[in-house]
Amino acid sequence: MIYLIIMSVTFTIFLSMLLNFMATFLSYKTIEDQEKMSPFECGFDPMKSSRMPFSLRFFLITIIFLIFDVEITFILPMILNFNKSNMLLWIFIIFVFILILILGLLHEWNQGALEWSK
Repeated sequence: MIYLIIMSVTFTIFLSMLLNFMATFLSYKTIEDQEKMSPFECGFDPMKSSRMPFSLRFFLITIIFLIFDVEITFILPMILNFNKSNMLLWIFIIFVFILILILGLLHEWNQGALEWSK
């Protein structure tokens, strides 16, 4: 039994090392490949970087979207448990939950994170 485990671990390590070596060998770039991959503007050197700068505003909007998306996943099970729980407690929890979301959204709006025109 222990012999089988040792053999399978050895085979797994050998296989992963072999695949890693093959990937390194196959992805090797020569000087000609590097020239082909460089940015090209009608035969001249590029005037500016070929990469676009990352927009921090887009990142902030994405984070806000993800926060609201996660909050929806919290609210949906609460709706399904509506008739199994205490009505007053359920309304209080939902009210506090949505109030925190609205206050966070107002804070982001007040800080200017939602404006694209700056």
